[in-house]
Parts: sequence; structure tokens; C-alpha cells
Amino acid sequence: MPLQKRLKQGAMPALIGLFFLVTGLTPGISLAQSEVEALKEQMKALTEMMQTVQQKLAAIESKTESKESEIKEIDERLNKAEMHTETDKLAFGVELRSRADSIHYQDMLTAPPELFNSFFTPAPAGFNGATAAQIQQAIAGMAAMGMVPPAQKADIDNDIIYTNKFRLNMMAKVNDQLNFEGRLAAYKVWGDSTEVKFNSGSLGDMTFDGNTTSLPHGDTLRLERAYFNYKDQLGMVPINFSLGRRPSTDGPPLEYGNYSLEGGSPMAHLINWQFDGASLSFGLEEMTGIPGFAFKLCYGVGFESDWGNSGSLTSQSDLEDVHLMGFIATLFDNDIWSAELNYAHASDITDGFTGLTVMPFIISVDSATGAYHFTPNSSSAFISRMEPSTNIGNWDAAVLLLRSNLLEWVDWDIDLFLSMGWSHTDPTEVSQNPFWNLLGYSLLSSNGQLEEQDGYSIYAGALFPMPFNARLGIEYNYGSKYWFNFTGAEDSLIGSKLATRGQVWESYYIQPIFRDNFFLKLGGQYYDYEYTGSGNPLGKPVSISDATALDTLFPVIDEVWNLYMSATIRY
Repeated sequence: MPLQKRLKQGAMPALIGLFFLVTGLTPGISLAQSEVEALKEQMKALTEMMQTVQQKLAAIESKTESKESEIKEIDERLNKAEMHTETDKLAFGVELRSRADSIHYQDMLTAPPELFNSFFTPAPAGFNGATAAQIQQAIAGMAAMGMVPPAQKADIDNDIIYTNKFRLNMMAKVNDQLNFEGRLAAYKVWGDSTEVKFNSGSLGDMTFDGNTTSLPHGDTLRLERAYFNYKDQLGMVPINFSLGRRPSTDGPPLEYGNYSLEGGSPMAHLINWQFDGASLSFGLEEMTGIPGFAFKLCYGVGFESDWGNSGSLTSQSDLEDVHLMGFIATLFDNDIWSAELNYAHASDITDGFTGLTVMPFIISVDSATGAYHFTPNSSSAFISRMEPSTNIGNWDAAVLLLRSNLLEWVDWDIDLFLSMGWSHTDPTEVSQNPFWNLLGYSLLSSNGQLEEQDGYSIYAGALFPMPFNARLGIEYNYGSKYWFNFTGAEDSLIGSKLATRGQVWESYYIQPIFRDNFFLKLGGQYYDYEYTGSGNPLGKPVSISDATALDTLFPVIDEVWNLYMSATIRY
């Protein structure tokens, strides 16, 4: 009951009774006029006192009701927040990068029309309608007589090309042991949403599982990552098991140039490729006493042969799946310098990957006569679904990455890294794809010569602090003649710089506007290729300076300059 109401109902009679008790009077007794006046004054004073008490009690009542209302409001807000936490299982983050590139090719090599047209000219004057043996004999005769024309050269400029790269990051924590992470991405060129490119001989010209979100492919939102982590403890050793579409792109040390520490787990110098698989890692720091010491086993599938391909449900196909496995070891990491080792093995590498592209010509072989027929795709009207035909060999590779920050050493916030790579290829069979078979292509070999090869590469860089919290980066990498890695999903409109058989210089300036949530990047790259086929497993690399028309049926890059500027927002 409100205080004022209680006061009116019970307090007033009590005060009147108290008045008579104090004055010693009894109701009904007669008083003198002076005494009556005195009593009136006392009653007036009591009435005024009573009004004051009522006002104070009313104020207390008002404050109480206000507090009760405030507590109720806070309770409702807490209940709403608790309901939000219980029902909203995913946390989202977005990233949008808009970028402009100015690309300039110098001495782009292509086959001259007189040789290229030979494939469409009827035999015996040309190759159309001839058998593989007849074509190979004609090519060998041309080479022996010095009649193979030189490649033609031209400078090609794309003065400006704009792209947008969008990522939607997802994360959910079930409990302290189990969490989920995912990423959807779309990457498109301004003014292009076709998803399928004209094939100029690069793996980046084909839309396939390993590069769908890492290179521009229309405006489609695709799955880049989706995996869970399960954590547990085996005695002194923490373990982590993960399964799903792996975080296998933009790994160390590309995070410096990406202004982020959220890259993939494989070394970018070795693997920059989207794939599905699993990992099992062990934290060995406490057990060994070595700072940061950890070991991770990795497994993935690069190609599934028995699903969705032309020979999947036939007895004629003996194509095997492509499996990749290896390990990543953090040998030492004390936050001042670190050493990491990544080894990978791929068995039964195929002569391509299932995907879509637009080929410059279509090849068919008459099963009865063995005659080759070449049909030009001059209008680019035919989209080709490419798929592997042969397992051409095995691949082993390793990368050792050393990193350090000089802040603790010389009080300079300078980051340094050095990555050293080695690759080994073991070809086992010539490709049965009609065109590659015609040239005798296998894993880094040509003319049917199945030879094992070793390659190497180095990748180094430094980042310097600049005014206004900016960073200046300088990077350099070099790859030998037989260097081969799986980095076809590297974010580049030219081609993977870390797959280059030759050298690449890059410098960039990163200026944060609002921490790492909004920043600008200005940079330049110079590619100087020394050998053909960078990043491609098919065919023996040839020195750019010695390349003939037969080596340039698809365009071959000699040198490239690229200037770029981008604005990125992350939240």
C-alpha cells in the first residue's frame, strides 16, 4: 500500500490520540477560552508537521518506485542480452578491398601466325588431319632444318583495371574445446561477371576448386573456408584436431603485405591453394622446454577422380585421386625470432584440374585413324570443361621460414624474414591429353623424357616503421628453372610471384587511417621471368631467351611492371 494512503488511514488518529495524552486532556472535558486557543495553535503546528511528514514520505515513495522501475529496466536489458547470447550462435566480420592495378607487359612472346595456323591447315601442308606421329615428325624436321620461326614479341598494356574483393568471416565458439570458423568470398573485376576466362596458358585462366575465391571469378559468393577445431589435453601436450575446408591461403609470411595476422597455416612459399582436408597439431613447448615448439600433421585432397568426371563410372578410367600430406613444425618462437618448417608430399599429380575455361582451339582425335583435328574457337563461344586424363608423377617440397623483429635487439621496430624452398619432381607417365601427349609433356618434362628434377627458391623481405604509424615493405624472391610449388591461388592478376622461375621485386607502403580497420596500400611489382611455365606442372621449362614459336603456342611472359593502389575496410 502506498505510504501516503497508509498515513491517511492510520497515522492521523494516532497523532490526535498522542496530542490528548501529552496535554493530559480527555475528550469531552470543557476548557477555558484561552486554553481552547492554545490547543488550536498546537493542533495547527501538529497539522503542519504532519504535512511535512507526508511530503517526505511521498518523496521516499517516488524514489522507491523510480528505483524499482530502473531495476526492472536493467533486468529486462540483461535478459535480452542473455537471450541474444544464447540464440545468436555466429559472430560475423566483413572485409572489403577495392584495388586499382596498372599492368605493363614487356616482350610478351607468342607464336607467329604462320606456325599457329599450321594446326588449322589440312595435312600434308599443315597439321590438321595428320596423326600424332606425322605431326611430331614434321615438327622435328622443321627444328632440324632450322625452320622453326622465332617467337614474336609485343608490349601489352592494361593501363587500369579495378577489382573488388569481399569476404564474410564467420566464427562460433561452442565451448572452450570446440569452435567453428568459416569464410565466404567474392572477387570480381569491375565490369566483368562472366566467371570464365579465355585461356592464355596459365592455371589462373581456369576456374577450379583451388582458386575460386582467390582470383577474380565473376560476382558469385563462394565458400573459401569452413572448418572446426577441437581442443583437448594429453597430459602435458595440448592437441588440436581440425576438419573441413582448410585455411590454406595467404599463409606466412604474406601477412606482412596483407596487414593482417590471420592468414592460412601452410607457408605461402610452399602452398597457397584452397583445399579440403584435416590437421592434427601438438603443442610441445611445455614438454620440451623449447619456446613455441609445435608440430602439426596435415592431409588434403587436391582432386577427386571418381566423382563427376567423364570416366568416373566407366571401367576404362584408371585415374587416381590426388592426395597431399605433410607437416608444419614451429621449431622455435620466443616473440623475438622464430623458425618454422613446412614439408609436403603429393602423390599421383594429374595433368590438370577439373574446371571451366575458354580454349583458343578445340582438339579431337579420330579413334579409328588416330588423326588430329584442330578447330579454332575464334568467337570464344565454346566454354570448355577441362578435366585431368593422366597421373603424371609425384612431388615433394619443403620450406624453412626464419623471422625476427629487431625491437628487442636494437630498439627498431623492423620485421625481417627469410624463406628458403626446395622442390623435387618425379614424372611417371606422359599425359594422355591429346595436345599435351602430342608434345610429350609430363611433370616438368617434354618429348617423353621422364627425368627427376630438383628446384629451389628464396623469398626475403623487410618492413620498416614510417611516420603516422605507416609501414614500408620491400620483398624479393627468386625461383630456379625447375622450381615448382602449389601457389596458383595467390592473389595476383599476373600470376603467383612465389611460383616465378626468375625474380620478382615488390615494394609497398601501408598507411592506416583507422588502425587496421581501414587502411590504404600503394605498391609496385617487377617480374623478370627467366624460364617458361612458372607455376605450371606440365612441360620442361625453357629459357625465355631461347624460346621458339613451338614454346609459345600459349603466350609467355618475359617482364612485367605492375603499379597498384588499394583501400581496405575490415570490421
